[in-house]
Amino acid sequence: MGDHKDQHLRVGAAVRRRRRALELTLAVVSERSGLSVPFLSQIENDRARPSQSSLEKVADALRTTAVELLAAADPACSVDVVRAEDPDPELAPKVRSLVRGHHQMHASEFTGDHDAGRELQYRNDQLMFVAEGAVEIEAEGRAYRLGRGDTLYLTGGVRHRWRATVPDTRLIVVAVAEHIEAVREGPRR
Repeated sequence: MGDHKDQHLRVGAAVRRRRRALELTLAVVSERSGLSVPFLSQIENDRARPSQSSLEKVADALRTTAVELLAAADPACSVDVVRAEDPDPELAPKVRSLVRGHHQMHASEFTGDHDAGRELQYRNDQLMFVAEGAVEIEAEGRAYRLGRGDTLYLTGGVRHRWRATVPDTRLIVVAVAEHIEAVREGPRR
C-alpha cells in the first residue's frame, strides 16, 4: 500500500540507469568518485548499501544528486505516506527523503550538522525551510541567516552551501526534480 513499510529502497538500478545514460564505465565513475569498481558494482547490483557520504560521491560522479538517485530508486506512487516514526533504514540518520519515487518534485529533511564545505548547485528551483533551529546559507556571494520558520528560495543554477548554526537543526528542502526541464517563460507580448 502507500506506506511502503516493508519495501527496502534499492538505489542500484537508479545508479546503473544514470551511469548508462551518461555512457560511463564503472572505471570512470570510480575515478570520479574515489570509490572502488567492485564496490560500485555491488551498489549497482544491490549487494551493498552505500552510506550517505558514498551515495553523494556517486551522485557527484554521475552529475546528479543523492536525492535524485534515491527518488529514482523507488517506483512512483500517486499517494505515499512517509512517517516520521519510521525512518528509512537505507538513509543516514541526518537526511530523510520526504517523497519517494520518480516525481516532479522532491523534498528532503536534513537534521543536525551538514558538510558546510560542499558547494551545491541544482538545475531547477528549490525552497529551503527551517523547521527547527537555524542555518546559514551562502548564495551569490552573500550569507543569509535563517531561523525557525524562515524560507529561502533559490533559482535553478545558483551555487550555494549551507550549515546548521544550532544543534538539532531541521532543514526541509523542496525542489523541482532534476529530470524535469524547467522552462522559463519569455516576456509576454
